[in-house]
Amino acid sequence: MSQGFNTRAVHAGQEPDGTTGAVVVPLYQTSTFAQDGIGVLRNGYEYGRGTNPTRDSLQTQLAALEGAGHAFSFASGLAAEDALIRAALAPRDHIVLGNDVYGGTYRLINKVLSGWGISNSAVDMSDQDAVRAAVAAGGPEGKTRMIWVETPSNPMMKITDIAALAQIARDAGAVLVVDNTFASPYLQNPLALGADVVVHSTTKYIGGHSDASGGAVVLNDTELAEKIGFVQFAVGAVSAPMEAWLTTRGLKTLGVRMDRHCENAQHIAEWLLTRPEVERVLYPGLPDHPGHELAARQMRKFGGMISVQLTGGEAAARSVAEATRVFTLAESLGGVESLMNYPAEMTHASVKGTALAVPENLIRLSVGIEDLEDLLADLAQALDGI
Repeated sequence: MSQGFNTRAVHAGQEPDGTTGAVVVPLYQTSTFAQDGIGVLRNGYEYGRGTNPTRDSLQTQLAALEGAGHAFSFASGLAAEDALIRAALAPRDHIVLGNDVYGGTYRLINKVLSGWGISNSAVDMSDQDAVRAAVAAGGPEGKTRMIWVETPSNPMMKITDIAALAQIARDAGAVLVVDNTFASPYLQNPLALGADVVVHSTTKYIGGHSDASGGAVVLNDTELAEKIGFVQFAVGAVSAPMEAWLTTRGLKTLGVRMDRHCENAQHIAEWLLTRPEVERVLYPGLPDHPGHELAARQMRKFGGMISVQLTGGEAAARSVAEATRVFTLAESLGGVESLMNYPAEMTHASVKGTALAVPENLIRLSVGIEDLEDLLADLAQALDGI
C-alpha cells in the first residue's frame, strides 16, 4: 500500500528493536562489531566506516522520502558532493553548473577538483539555451558529463525546470544532479522529474535543529550507487552514529516543520514588499517572481528561504544583518530558529570578486518556526534603524 510523505518520514527504516521492542532505532555508538568467526559477520556488520545500523536506518528513510532505490549518508553536504563527483566522473570530464551555486560547492568543483582534472562552466540554469551551449562546448579537454543545479538556488532563489534540464542531460549523455537542500524532499522530488541524482546538506532542513552536520546522495542507478558506496567506504567521510541518529529524529518532523517555514516565509515576503527600504524580494511564492509558475508546478510549496536586496546598498544590508535579535546572524539555514545571513561575506565569500559574486546589498533570511508577529517585529526594528 502506498503511504503518504509523513507516514514514510516516521516509519521508513524505523522498525522496532528486535531485542527490546524500542520504537526508536537505537544509537549504535560503536566503531566495530564482533564476528562469530573470521569473516563470519552478524547481519553484515563489520566496521563502522563501512556500515552501522543507525546510519542504515537513516539511509533507508532518505531513500523512501525521495522515492529512490539508494541513499548514502555522509559527514557533510560537501563530503557527499565530493564522493558523488569522484564516483561519477574522471579526469578531463566537464561539469556545467549554476552561476549562483552555494559558494562551498563552487570552491569544491573549481578549486579542489580542478586539480584532479575536472573542468567547469558556470551559467544561468534558468536559461536553457545557455545550458545547451555550455554542455555542447564541453571543457577545454573533455566532454560534459554532469549538469549540476540548485533549485531554488542559493542565494538568488532562481527556479530551474528540472524536467527540461533532465532532457538536456539525457541528450548529452550527462548526469543531472539536483541539490535539493533548499526545497527538501517534502517540497520537491527531483528524481520523479527526471533527475539522476539528488544531493542534500542534511545539516539544513532534513536535520532541522542546527545540531547535526551531514550530507546525502540519493539515486536510483544501481551501477553508480555501487561506485558511490565504494568511495564512501574507501574515503570514509561517513556520518557518525550520533549525527545519523539526530538526523533521523529531525527527519520525522520534516513535513510539519516545512509547513510552518513556508507559511511564515510567505507572510514575511509579502510584508517586505511594503517596506521602502527594500529594493527587491526574491521569493518564489511571490506572483512577480520569474520562476513563480514553474515553482508552483514542481514544488508543493515555496519554501522558507527569502533573499532581500536593500535600496541602501551594502551599508544597509550590513546594518540590517547585524541588527536583528530573533533572526540570529549565523551561517547555515533550515533550522527551527530563524537565521540572518550576509552572503557576500559569509556563505558566498569564496566567490567574492568573481563573476559569481553575490550582490553586496543582499541579505538572506532562513525563516524559522517562531511566532510570525515576533519575526515581523524584529525585521521592522532592524529596517527602521537603517
